[in-house]
Amino acid sequence: MSQQLPAAYGGASAPAARVTIPELNKLKGRSRWSMMTAYDYPTAKLVDASGIECILVGDSLGMVVLGYPTTVPVTMEDMLRHAQAVSRGAKRAVLVGDMPFGSYQTSIPDAIANAARFLKEAGMDSVKIEGGAEVVDTARALTRSGIAVMAHVGLTPQRVAQFGGFKVQAKDAASAKQLIDDALALEDAGCWSIVLESVPARVAALVTERLTIPTIGIGAGAQCDAQVLVFHDAVGLYPDFTPKFAKRYAELGDAIVAAMKAYRQEVADGTFPTSEHSFTMKTEELEKLRAALEQRPRPRAIS
Repeated sequence: MSQQLPAAYGGASAPAARVTIPELNKLKGRSRWSMMTAYDYPTAKLVDASGIECILVGDSLGMVVLGYPTTVPVTMEDMLRHAQAVSRGAKRAVLVGDMPFGSYQTSIPDAIANAARFLKEAGMDSVKIEGGAEVVDTARALTRSGIAVMAHVGLTPQRVAQFGGFKVQAKDAASAKQLIDDALALEDAGCWSIVLESVPARVAALVTERLTIPTIGIGAGAQCDAQVLVFHDAVGLYPDFTPKFAKRYAELGDAIVAAMKAYRQEVADGTFPTSEHSFTMKTEELEKLRAALEQRPRPRAIS
């Protein structure tokens, strides 16, 4: 997976080789890799240019882009529209579409039909579903249908009402054992990777040891095979709520507010736009225009 960045972001002009799911699977136990969310074309281009190996079009867009209090209201049409934009921008990373609440719980045929839309209409390489033992049959049916599936256990945001909030999961021996059993069952169902969200680091390490597929941690410690963050958390674009596990690598929100204030002030001062940001007209054409306007009768004032 040699890395070459697009020329637009300071890299070589030759296109980078596309990352594949089998390549990520082979990295288990050898090298850790990264996943980041993206929800639109420009963000996908930026994340892809960084060399991050996998991009998740997460239903977290419901909160950080659409302003919902949870991910539950997000629809299939929301997800497909954003996934299509991401696939137009990212040409290197493995692309994963998050199946929203209600798109795979109603029936296995519904799950297959909706998952297929992510591949056919949105250019995704894989889909992601949340849940443990209760979604194993669905995961198996999807993989048998030729659809790559990323699983997601621990804190599953689509069930946040059942959890009573965004709370750490698998904190006692019984629930941790259930999580490990669920992870093993999902691997047996054919899932190629599994997200572990908001679980104790030692539990995540035990899951990682027992699975042959990659574990992807988010609030699950450093022993997972990969890590994922929400883009808006990582770069400081979502001020409403910052999870403990979300490290800020930039404060773009502050920079954007400062830029907007500078723009507003320059408009008020009359210092923007300058000639640098304006278009010109040949002098002779301007004179012709003025002459033509002078020949037109002026409208009479209304008394």
